[in-house]
Amino acid sequence: MPRLTRLSPDTAVGASRDLLADLVSRHGQIGDMVSTMAHSPAVLGGYLQLSRAMGRAKLDRRISERISIAVQAVQGCGLCLEAHVGAARALGVDEKEIELAHQGTSADPAVAAIVALALQVYREPSSITDDQVTALREHGYSDRAIADVVGVVALNILTGAFNLLAGLTPGSAADA
Repeated sequence: MPRLTRLSPDTAVGASRDLLADLVSRHGQIGDMVSTMAHSPAVLGGYLQLSRAMGRAKLDRRISERISIAVQAVQGCGLCLEAHVGAARALGVDEKEIELAHQGTSADPAVAAIVALALQVYREPSSITDDQVTALREHGYSDRAIADVVGVVALNILTGAFNLLAGLTPGSAADA
């Protein structure tokens, strides 16, 4: 059961009301996470800005979704995990690769290497080595794509931690 209530443009105040009204006018509706994030205009605004910025990432979306699956499998946000699995399927990622992403790896050595880096960014970024970055370049990743990993991980930490705090889980929307 959700711990925080959903807000709408009618119930939110200040900057959150404006952000929600803009989202509703552009998209017609807003999701549970966004409507709940509206309790903090700073969190909602930061999420929206980071999400938009990561939409311009150089990293291939099929890879970023596998990174998101790996991070959420560790972090434990079922709502995020469900969303990223759905997005990976929509992008054509096969079921075996989705299962491997849950385990933090891939059958493709280049994807496995970048997913491993993402999990290291999540768990212990101070242990990243020059050799790892060099190996990613040898797999064909640009510095921009490598840097994008931090943004993907940061966005997942934000959304997953927020959903866990707010008590948003698959199927909890009806209760919100």
